[in-house]
Amino acid sequence: MKEMVVGSEVGRRGTPPPPPPQALLERLKDYGQEDAFALWDELSQEERDLLVKDIESLDLPRVDRIIRCSLGSQGHPLPAIEPVPEGSVSTVEERTPEERERWWKRGLKAIAEGKLAVVLLSGGQGTRLGSSDPKGCFNIGLPSGKSLFQLQAERILCVQRLAAQSTDGSAGTVPIHWYIMTSPFTDEATRKFFESHKYFGLEADQVTFFQQGTLPCVSGDGRFIMETPYKVARAPDGNGGLYAALRSSRLLEDMAMRGVKYVDVYGVDNALVRVADPAFLGYFIDKGVTAAAKVVRKAYPQEKVGVFVQRGRGGPLTVMEYSEMDPSMASEINQTTGRLRFCWSNICLHMFTLDFLNQVANGLEKDSIYHLAEKKIPSIHGYTIGLKLEQFIFDAFAYAPSTALFEVLREEEFAPVKNANGASYDTPDSARLMLLRLHSRWVVAAGGFLTHSVPLYLTGVEISPLCSYAGENLEAICRGRTFHAPCEIAF
Repeated sequence: MKEMVVGSEVGRRGTPPPPPPQALLERLKDYGQEDAFALWDELSQEERDLLVKDIESLDLPRVDRIIRCSLGSQGHPLPAIEPVPEGSVSTVEERTPEERERWWKRGLKAIAEGKLAVVLLSGGQGTRLGSSDPKGCFNIGLPSGKSLFQLQAERILCVQRLAAQSTDGSAGTVPIHWYIMTSPFTDEATRKFFESHKYFGLEADQVTFFQQGTLPCVSGDGRFIMETPYKVARAPDGNGGLYAALRSSRLLEDMAMRGVKYVDVYGVDNALVRVADPAFLGYFIDKGVTAAAKVVRKAYPQEKVGVFVQRGRGGPLTVMEYSEMDPSMASEINQTTGRLRFCWSNICLHMFTLDFLNQVANGLEKDSIYHLAEKKIPSIHGYTIGLKLEQFIFDAFAYAPSTALFEVLREEEFAPVKNANGASYDTPDSARLMLLRLHSRWVVAAGGFLTHSVPLYLTGVEISPLCSYAGENLEAICRGRTFHAPCEIAF
Protein backbone atom coordinates (compact mmCIF):
# COMPACT_ATOMS: atom_id res chain seq x y z
CA MET A 1 0.00 0.00 0.00
CA LYS A 2 2.82 2.31 0.94
CA GLU A 3 4.61 1.62 -2.37
CA MET A 4 1.43 2.43 -4.31
CA VAL A 5 1.19 5.84 -2.63
CA VAL A 6 4.80 6.67 -3.46
CA GLY A 7 4.34 5.46 -7.00
CA SER A 8 1.25 7.58 -7.51
CA GLU A 9 3.10 10.61 -6.09
CA VAL A 10 5.93 10.07 -8.57
CA GLY A 11 3.40 9.69 -11.35
CA ARG A 12 1.69 12.93 -10.31
CA ARG A 13 5.00 14.78 -10.30
CA GLY A 14 5.73 13.50 -13.77
CA THR A 15 2.52 15.01 -15.13
CA PRO A 16 3.30 18.20 -17.04
CA PRO A 17 1.86 21.31 -15.36
CA PRO A 18 -1.15 23.02 -16.90
CA PRO A 19 -0.14 25.76 -19.35
CA PRO A 20 -0.65 29.46 -18.54
CA PRO A 21 -4.11 30.84 -19.38
CA GLN A 22 -3.99 31.07 -23.16
CA ALA A 23 -5.83 34.38 -23.54
CA LEU A 24 -3.58 36.09 -20.98
CA LEU A 25 -0.44 34.67 -22.58
CA GLU A 26 -1.55 35.94 -25.99
CA ARG A 27 -2.16 39.41 -24.54
CA LEU A 28 1.34 39.43 -23.05
CA LYS A 29 2.78 38.35 -26.41
CA ASP A 30 0.97 41.27 -28.07
CA TYR A 31 2.99 43.62 -25.85
CA GLY A 32 6.27 41.66 -25.89
CA GLN A 33 5.96 40.73 -22.21
CA GLU A 34 5.50 36.95 -22.43
CA ASP A 35 8.73 36.45 -20.43
CA ALA A 36 6.64 37.15 -17.33
CA PHE A 37 5.56 33.48 -17.63
CA ALA A 38 9.12 32.18 -18.22
CA LEU A 39 9.26 30.27 -14.91
CA TRP A 40 5.66 29.05 -14.99
CA ASP A 41 6.60 25.36 -14.98
CA GLU A 42 8.63 25.76 -11.78
CA LEU A 43 5.85 27.42 -9.77
CA SER A 44 3.46 25.80 -7.33
CA GLN A 45 -0.25 26.09 -8.06
CA GLU A 46 -0.57 28.83 -5.44
CA GLU A 47 2.29 30.80 -7.02
CA ARG A 48 0.76 30.40 -10.50
CA ASP A 49 -2.50 31.83 -9.18
CA LEU A 50 -0.60 34.77 -7.68
CA LEU A 51 1.21 35.42 -10.97
CA VAL A 52 -2.02 35.36 -12.99
CA LYS A 53 -3.67 37.71 -10.50
CA ASP A 54 -0.65 40.06 -10.60
CA ILE A 55 -0.63 40.24 -14.42
CA GLU A 56 -4.41 40.66 -14.59
CA SER A 57 -4.17 43.65 -12.24
CA LEU A 58 -2.11 45.54 -14.84
CA ASP A 59 -3.79 47.77 -17.40
CA LEU A 60 -1.60 46.30 -20.15
CA PRO A 61 -2.57 48.66 -23.02
CA ARG A 62 -1.91 51.71 -20.81
CA VAL A 63 1.34 50.32 -19.39
CA ASP A 64 2.56 49.42 -22.89
CA ARG A 65 1.73 52.91 -24.18
CA ILE A 66 3.62 54.53 -21.28
CA ILE A 67 6.68 52.32 -21.79
CA ARG A 68 6.79 52.90 -25.57
CA CYS A 69 6.19 56.66 -25.38
CA SER A 70 8.67 57.16 -22.54
CA LEU A 71 11.47 55.13 -24.14
CA GLY A 72 10.72 56.68 -27.53
CA SER A 73 10.97 60.24 -26.20
CA GLN A 74 14.59 59.80 -25.13
CA GLY A 75 17.07 61.86 -27.11
CA HIS A 76 14.48 64.18 -28.64
CA PRO A 77 15.88 67.73 -28.76
CA LEU A 78 14.22 70.18 -26.37
CA PRO A 79 13.77 73.91 -27.04
CA ALA A 80 16.61 76.12 -25.85
CA ILE A 81 16.59 77.15 -22.21
CA GLU A 82 15.87 80.79 -21.38
CA PRO A 83 15.72 82.49 -17.96
CA VAL A 84 12.27 83.20 -16.54
CA PRO A 85 11.10 86.64 -17.74
CA GLU A 86 11.23 89.21 -14.92
CA GLY A 87 7.55 90.03 -15.46
CA SER A 88 6.53 86.47 -14.55
CA VAL A 89 7.80 86.80 -10.97
CA SER A 90 6.41 88.72 -8.02
CA THR A 91 9.52 89.42 -5.94
CA VAL A 92 9.46 90.16 -2.23
CA GLU A 93 11.29 93.46 -2.68
CA GLU A 94 8.82 94.77 -5.27
CA ARG A 95 5.68 93.84 -3.31
CA THR A 96 3.88 96.80 -1.77
CA PRO A 97 2.00 96.68 1.56
CA GLU A 98 -1.18 97.54 -0.36
CA GLU A 99 -0.72 94.54 -2.67
CA ARG A 100 -0.06 92.21 0.26
CA GLU A 101 -3.22 93.34 2.03
CA ARG A 102 -5.32 93.16 -1.13
CA TRP A 103 -4.13 89.62 -1.94
CA TRP A 104 -4.62 88.47 1.66
CA LYS A 105 -8.22 89.73 1.75
CA ARG A 106 -9.01 88.39 -1.71
CA GLY A 107 -7.66 84.96 -0.76
CA LEU A 108 -9.64 84.87 2.50
CA LYS A 109 -12.81 85.80 0.60
CA ALA A 110 -12.34 82.91 -1.86
CA ILE A 111 -11.67 80.51 1.03
CA ALA A 112 -14.78 81.72 2.87
CA GLU A 113 -16.75 81.00 -0.31
CA GLY A 114 -15.47 77.39 -0.38
CA LYS A 115 -13.49 77.87 -3.59
CA LEU A 116 -10.15 76.42 -2.37
CA ALA A 117 -9.16 72.78 -1.92
CA VAL A 118 -5.78 71.59 -0.66
CA VAL A 119 -3.88 68.56 -1.98
CA LEU A 120 -1.05 67.05 0.05
CA LEU A 121 1.60 64.86 -1.61
CA SER A 122 2.33 62.28 1.06
CA GLY A 123 3.39 59.09 -0.69
CA GLY A 124 6.91 58.89 0.75
CA GLN A 125 8.24 57.05 3.77
CA GLY A 126 10.79 58.62 6.09
CA THR A 127 13.48 56.15 5.03
CA ARG A 128 16.25 58.76 4.86
CA LEU A 129 15.10 60.01 8.26
CA GLY A 130 15.62 56.54 9.70
CA SER A 131 11.89 55.77 9.89
CA SER A 132 9.56 53.48 7.95
CA ASP A 133 6.54 55.61 8.90
CA PRO A 134 4.98 58.09 6.47
CA LYS A 135 7.00 61.32 6.49
CA GLY A 136 4.06 63.32 7.80
CA CYS A 137 4.08 61.32 11.06
CA PHE A 138 7.57 62.60 11.82
CA ASN A 139 8.17 64.68 14.96
CA ILE A 140 11.02 67.13 14.27
CA GLY A 141 11.61 67.79 17.97
CA LEU A 142 9.53 70.92 18.58
CA PRO A 143 8.60 71.79 22.19
CA SER A 144 5.02 70.70 21.42
CA GLY A 145 6.12 67.36 19.95
CA LYS A 146 3.75 67.91 17.02
CA SER A 147 4.13 65.92 13.81
CA LEU A 148 4.30 67.50 10.36
CA PHE A 149 0.71 66.31 9.75
CA GLN A 150 -0.50 68.07 12.91
CA LEU A 151 1.25 71.35 12.08
CA GLN A 152 -0.38 71.36 8.64
CA ALA A 153 -3.84 70.40 9.95
CA GLU A 154 -3.73 73.20 12.52
CA ARG A 155 -2.71 75.73 9.86
CA ILE A 156 -5.81 74.71 7.90
CA LEU A 157 -7.94 75.20 11.04
CA CYS A 158 -6.42 78.65 11.55
CA VAL A 159 -7.05 79.75 7.94
CA GLN A 160 -10.66 78.54 8.18
CA ARG A 161 -11.13 80.70 11.26
CA LEU A 162 -9.48 83.74 9.65
CA ALA A 163 -11.67 83.34 6.56
CA ALA A 164 -14.83 83.12 8.68
CA GLN A 165 -13.79 86.23 10.64
CA SER A 166 -13.14 88.13 7.39
CA THR A 167 -16.84 87.80 6.53
CA ASP A 168 -17.92 88.87 10.04
CA GLY A 169 -18.75 85.24 10.67
CA SER A 170 -22.08 85.68 8.91
CA ALA A 171 -21.55 82.59 6.75
CA GLY A 172 -20.03 80.46 9.52
CA THR A 173 -16.84 78.47 9.07
CA VAL A 174 -16.52 76.86 5.63
CA PRO A 175 -14.25 73.78 5.78
CA ILE A 176 -11.27 73.59 3.45
CA HIS A 177 -11.29 70.09 1.96
CA TRP A 178 -7.95 68.31 2.35
CA TYR A 179 -7.11 65.63 -0.23
CA ILE A 180 -4.16 63.50 0.90
CA MET A 181 -2.32 61.40 -1.68
CA THR A 182 -0.67 58.36 -0.15
CA SER A 183 1.10 55.39 -1.75
CA PRO A 184 0.65 51.64 -1.26
CA PHE A 185 3.48 51.90 1.30
CA THR A 186 1.97 54.72 3.39
CA ASP A 187 -1.80 54.53 2.94
CA GLU A 188 -2.85 52.35 5.86
CA ALA A 189 -0.40 53.92 8.33
CA THR A 190 -1.48 57.44 7.32
CA ARG A 191 -5.18 56.69 7.77
CA LYS A 192 -4.57 55.10 11.17
CA PHE A 193 -2.43 58.06 12.28
CA PHE A 194 -5.20 60.51 11.45
CA GLU A 195 -7.86 58.35 13.10
CA SER A 196 -5.83 57.89 16.28
CA HIS A 197 -5.30 61.67 16.53
CA LYS A 198 -8.97 62.46 15.77
CA TYR A 199 -7.96 64.25 12.57
CA PHE A 200 -6.15 66.90 14.64
CA GLY A 201 -9.37 68.83 15.20
CA LEU A 202 -10.58 68.74 11.60
CA GLU A 203 -13.86 67.10 10.67
CA ALA A 204 -13.27 63.54 9.46
CA ASP A 205 -15.41 64.16 6.37
CA GLN A 206 -13.26 67.09 5.20
CA VAL A 207 -10.27 64.76 4.69
CA THR A 208 -10.10 62.41 1.69
CA PHE A 209 -7.30 59.87 1.28
CA PHE A 210 -6.40 58.44 -2.12
CA GLN A 211 -3.47 56.44 -3.46
CA GLN A 212 -1.03 57.25 -6.21
CA GLY A 213 -0.49 54.47 -8.72
CA THR A 214 2.41 52.13 -9.38
CA LEU A 215 4.01 51.06 -12.65
CA PRO A 216 6.15 48.06 -13.57
CA CYS A 217 9.91 48.50 -13.44
CA VAL A 218 11.43 47.66 -16.81
CA SER A 219 14.74 46.78 -18.42
CA GLY A 220 16.41 49.07 -20.94
CA ASP A 221 14.43 47.45 -23.76
CA GLY A 222 11.11 47.88 -21.96
CA ARG A 223 10.55 44.36 -20.63
CA PHE A 224 9.06 43.80 -17.18
CA ILE A 225 11.53 43.03 -14.40
CA MET A 226 10.24 40.19 -12.20
CA GLU A 227 10.69 40.81 -8.47
CA THR A 228 9.88 37.15 -7.80
CA PRO A 229 8.96 34.37 -10.26
CA TYR A 230 5.30 35.25 -9.64
CA LYS A 231 5.37 39.03 -9.14
CA VAL A 232 6.24 41.95 -11.44
CA ALA A 233 8.54 44.54 -9.80
CA ARG A 234 6.64 47.81 -9.39
CA ALA A 235 7.37 51.29 -8.08
CA PRO A 236 5.22 54.37 -7.33
CA ASP A 237 4.68 56.55 -10.40
CA GLY A 238 6.24 59.70 -8.87
CA ASN A 239 4.56 62.67 -7.20
CA GLY A 240 3.25 63.61 -10.65
CA GLY A 241 1.18 60.44 -10.38
CA LEU A 242 -1.17 62.86 -8.65
CA TYR A 243 -2.80 63.78 -11.95
CA ALA A 244 -3.60 60.21 -12.99
CA ALA A 245 -4.75 59.40 -9.44
CA LEU A 246 -7.10 62.40 -9.27
CA ARG A 247 -8.50 61.38 -12.64
CA SER A 248 -8.97 57.67 -11.91
CA SER A 249 -10.38 58.34 -8.41
CA ARG A 250 -12.88 60.84 -9.88
CA LEU A 251 -11.73 63.39 -7.33
CA LEU A 252 -11.65 66.22 -9.87
CA GLU A 253 -15.41 65.70 -10.21
CA ASP A 254 -15.65 65.61 -6.41
CA MET A 255 -13.91 68.99 -6.20
CA ALA A 256 -16.23 70.49 -8.82
CA MET A 257 -19.26 69.19 -6.93
CA ARG A 258 -18.00 70.97 -3.80
CA GLY A 259 -17.71 74.28 -5.67
CA VAL A 260 -13.90 74.29 -5.73
CA LYS A 261 -12.25 76.60 -8.29
CA TYR A 262 -8.62 76.63 -7.07
CA VAL A 263 -6.34 73.86 -5.83
CA ASP A 264 -3.30 74.32 -3.58
CA VAL A 265 -0.78 71.45 -4.00
CA TYR A 266 2.26 70.93 -1.76
CA GLY A 267 4.73 68.35 -0.44
CA VAL A 268 4.57 66.99 3.09
CA ASP A 269 8.21 67.45 4.11
CA ASN A 270 8.30 71.23 4.70
CA ALA A 271 7.95 72.26 8.35
CA LEU A 272 7.16 75.89 7.43
CA VAL A 273 4.66 75.28 4.62
CA ARG A 274 1.82 77.80 4.62
CA VAL A 275 -1.03 75.49 3.70
CA ALA A 276 -3.92 77.29 1.95
CA ASP A 277 -2.00 80.59 2.03
CA PRO A 278 -4.55 83.40 1.49
CA ALA A 279 -1.87 85.79 0.13
CA PHE A 280 -0.69 83.29 -2.49
CA LEU A 281 -4.28 82.47 -3.46
CA GLY A 282 -5.18 86.16 -3.74
CA TYR A 283 -2.12 86.81 -5.93
CA PHE A 284 -3.05 83.82 -8.10
CA ILE A 285 -6.62 85.06 -8.60
CA ASP A 286 -5.39 88.62 -9.20
CA LYS A 287 -2.98 87.50 -11.94
CA GLY A 288 -5.67 85.46 -13.71
CA VAL A 289 -3.23 82.65 -14.55
CA THR A 290 -3.89 78.90 -14.71
CA ALA A 291 -0.82 77.84 -12.69
CA ALA A 292 1.49 79.41 -10.13
CA ALA A 293 4.36 78.35 -7.91
CA LYS A 294 6.09 79.73 -4.86
CA VAL A 295 9.84 80.06 -5.38
CA VAL A 296 12.90 80.98 -3.33
CA ARG A 297 16.13 82.44 -4.65
CA LYS A 298 18.77 79.82 -5.27
CA ALA A 299 21.30 80.07 -2.44
CA TYR A 300 24.40 79.31 -4.55
CA PRO A 301 25.08 77.99 -8.09
CA GLN A 302 25.59 74.33 -7.13
CA GLU A 303 22.62 74.08 -4.75
CA LYS A 304 20.79 70.81 -5.49
CA VAL A 305 17.40 72.27 -6.37
CA GLY A 306 15.40 72.37 -9.59
CA VAL A 307 14.89 75.83 -11.06
CA PHE A 308 12.19 77.34 -13.22
CA VAL A 309 13.23 78.07 -16.80
CA GLN A 310 11.49 79.07 -20.00
CA ARG A 311 11.52 76.46 -22.78
CA GLY A 312 12.30 78.57 -25.83
CA ARG A 313 11.67 82.30 -26.16
CA GLY A 314 8.01 82.89 -25.35
CA GLY A 315 7.57 79.21 -24.44
CA PRO A 316 6.09 77.72 -21.26
CA LEU A 317 7.79 77.85 -17.89
CA THR A 318 9.02 74.46 -16.73
CA VAL A 319 11.33 73.09 -14.05
CA MET A 320 14.86 71.96 -14.87
CA GLU A 321 16.42 69.56 -12.39
CA TYR A 322 19.84 70.48 -10.98
CA SER A 323 21.30 67.29 -12.49
CA GLU A 324 20.26 68.46 -15.99
CA MET A 325 22.00 71.85 -15.77
CA ASP A 326 25.70 72.06 -16.56
CA PRO A 327 27.87 73.99 -14.05
CA SER A 328 28.61 76.89 -16.40
CA MET A 329 24.90 77.52 -16.99
CA ALA A 330 24.17 77.22 -13.27
CA SER A 331 26.79 79.90 -12.55
CA GLU A 332 25.70 82.47 -15.17
CA ILE A 333 25.02 85.95 -13.78
CA ASN A 334 22.36 88.40 -14.97
CA GLN A 335 24.44 91.54 -15.49
CA THR A 336 21.43 93.82 -14.92
CA THR A 337 20.25 92.38 -11.61
CA GLY A 338 23.49 90.85 -10.35
CA ARG A 339 21.57 87.63 -9.59
CA LEU A 340 22.04 84.19 -11.04
CA ARG A 341 20.32 84.03 -14.44
CA PHE A 342 18.59 80.81 -13.36
CA CYS A 343 17.77 81.66 -9.75
CA TRP A 344 14.14 80.74 -9.06
CA SER A 345 14.13 77.47 -7.12
CA ASN A 346 11.12 75.16 -7.17
CA ILE A 347 10.01 74.23 -3.63
CA CYS A 348 6.87 72.19 -4.48
CA LEU A 349 4.27 74.78 -3.44
CA HIS A 350 1.84 75.14 -6.34
CA MET A 351 -1.57 76.61 -7.16
CA PHE A 352 -3.76 75.53 -10.08
CA THR A 353 -7.25 76.24 -11.33
CA LEU A 354 -9.48 73.17 -11.26
CA ASP A 355 -10.17 73.58 -14.98
CA PHE A 356 -6.43 73.44 -15.68
CA LEU A 357 -6.00 70.32 -13.52
CA ASN A 358 -8.59 68.60 -15.69
CA GLN A 359 -6.67 69.59 -18.84
CA VAL A 360 -3.35 68.42 -17.35
CA ALA A 361 -4.74 65.07 -16.21
CA ASN A 362 -6.07 64.39 -19.70
CA GLY A 363 -3.00 65.79 -21.49
CA LEU A 364 -0.46 63.81 -19.48
CA GLU A 365 -2.49 60.64 -19.92
CA LYS A 366 -2.74 61.18 -23.68
CA ASP A 367 0.97 61.92 -24.11
CA SER A 368 2.05 59.14 -21.68
CA ILE A 369 5.64 60.38 -21.40
CA TYR A 370 7.28 59.54 -18.08
CA HIS A 371 10.74 60.30 -16.76
CA LEU A 372 13.06 57.28 -16.70
CA ALA A 373 15.05 56.86 -13.49
CA GLU A 374 17.86 54.30 -13.56
CA LYS A 375 17.73 52.44 -10.24
CA LYS A 376 18.69 49.18 -8.57
CA ILE A 377 15.55 47.04 -8.79
CA PRO A 378 14.96 43.95 -6.60
CA SER A 379 14.59 40.99 -8.95
CA ILE A 380 14.79 37.21 -9.16
CA HIS A 381 18.49 37.69 -10.02
CA GLY A 382 19.18 39.89 -6.98
CA TYR A 383 19.34 43.65 -7.43
CA THR A 384 19.53 44.54 -11.10
CA ILE A 385 19.86 47.88 -12.89
CA GLY A 386 16.52 48.84 -14.39
CA LEU A 387 14.20 51.76 -15.03
CA LYS A 388 11.48 53.27 -12.87
CA LEU A 389 8.81 55.28 -14.70
CA GLU A 390 7.85 58.51 -12.92
CA GLN A 391 6.01 61.74 -13.51
CA PHE A 392 6.74 64.84 -11.46
CA ILE A 393 4.30 67.36 -10.07
CA PHE A 394 5.98 70.13 -12.07
CA ASP A 395 5.33 68.34 -15.39
CA ALA A 396 2.00 70.20 -15.36
CA PHE A 397 3.65 73.55 -16.06
CA ALA A 398 4.55 72.57 -19.64
CA TYR A 399 0.79 72.49 -20.36
CA ALA A 400 0.00 75.86 -18.75
CA PRO A 401 -0.93 78.73 -21.08
CA SER A 402 0.05 81.14 -18.29
CA THR A 403 2.21 80.68 -15.18
CA ALA A 404 3.17 83.13 -12.45
CA LEU A 405 5.91 82.75 -9.83
CA PHE A 406 5.60 84.13 -6.30
CA GLU A 407 8.84 84.64 -4.40
CA VAL A 408 8.85 83.83 -0.69
CA LEU A 409 11.64 84.05 1.86
CA ARG A 410 13.35 80.77 2.60
CA GLU A 411 13.58 81.56 6.32
CA GLU A 412 9.81 82.09 6.47
CA GLU A 413 8.37 79.32 4.29
CA PHE A 414 10.89 76.63 3.37
CA ALA A 415 12.29 74.26 5.99
CA PRO A 416 12.65 70.88 4.25
CA VAL A 417 12.89 67.67 6.28
CA LYS A 418 14.65 65.17 4.03
CA ASN A 419 17.78 63.83 5.75
CA ALA A 420 18.51 62.35 9.17
CA ASN A 421 20.14 64.50 11.83
CA GLY A 422 23.89 64.52 11.31
CA ALA A 423 23.59 65.31 7.60
CA SER A 424 24.78 68.75 6.50
CA TYR A 425 21.39 70.11 5.38
CA ASP A 426 17.59 69.60 5.35
CA THR A 427 17.45 67.75 8.67
CA PRO A 428 14.81 67.72 11.43
CA ASP A 429 17.20 69.82 13.56
CA SER A 430 17.68 72.47 10.86
CA ALA A 431 13.92 72.63 10.20
CA ARG A 432 13.13 72.89 13.91
CA LEU A 433 15.59 75.76 14.39
CA MET A 434 14.18 77.62 11.38
CA LEU A 435 10.67 77.40 12.84
CA LEU A 436 11.78 78.42 16.35
CA ARG A 437 13.75 81.41 15.03
CA LEU A 438 10.85 82.59 12.85
CA HIS A 439 8.37 82.35 15.71
CA SER A 440 10.80 84.12 18.05
CA ARG A 441 10.85 87.05 15.61
CA TRP A 442 7.04 87.05 15.62
CA VAL A 443 7.01 87.28 19.44
CA VAL A 444 9.43 90.22 19.50
CA ALA A 445 7.51 91.99 16.71
CA ALA A 446 4.33 91.60 18.79
CA GLY A 447 5.96 93.26 21.82
CA GLY A 448 7.04 90.16 23.72
CA PHE A 449 10.38 89.31 25.33
CA LEU A 450 12.50 86.15 25.36
CA THR A 451 14.83 84.69 27.95
CA HIS A 452 17.01 81.68 27.26
CA SER A 453 19.58 79.56 29.04
CA VAL A 454 21.37 78.48 25.85
CA PRO A 455 22.45 80.77 22.98
CA LEU A 456 19.37 82.08 21.18
CA TYR A 457 20.63 80.85 17.81
CA LEU A 458 20.26 77.31 19.18
CA THR A 459 16.73 77.70 20.49
CA GLY A 460 13.56 79.80 20.30
CA VAL A 461 9.83 79.60 20.88
CA GLU A 462 7.10 77.75 19.02
CA ILE A 463 3.76 79.43 18.39
CA SER A 464 0.84 77.06 17.87
CA PRO A 465 -0.72 77.46 14.41
CA LEU A 466 -4.03 77.71 16.28
CA CYS A 467 -2.80 81.07 17.65
CA SER A 468 -1.35 82.57 14.49
CA TYR A 469 -0.95 81.57 10.85
CA ALA A 470 1.77 83.99 9.73
CA GLY A 471 2.55 86.15 12.76
CA GLU A 472 -0.79 88.00 12.86
CA ASN A 473 -2.97 88.62 15.94
CA LEU A 474 -0.22 88.00 18.51
CA GLU A 475 -0.20 91.34 20.36
CA ALA A 476 -2.88 90.27 22.85
CA ILE A 477 -0.89 87.14 23.70
CA CYS A 478 2.66 88.52 23.63
CA ARG A 479 2.78 92.25 24.41
CA GLY A 480 4.68 92.90 27.62
CA ARG A 481 5.09 89.20 28.41
CA THR A 482 8.33 87.26 28.76
CA PHE A 483 8.73 83.72 27.41
CA HIS A 484 11.56 81.37 28.31
CA ALA A 485 12.92 79.49 25.30
CA PRO A 486 12.37 76.76 24.32
CA CYS A 487 8.61 76.65 24.87
CA GLU A 488 5.32 76.47 23.01
CA ILE A 489 2.92 79.42 23.04
CA ALA A 490 -0.62 78.14 22.70
CA PHE A 491 -4.14 79.19 23.66
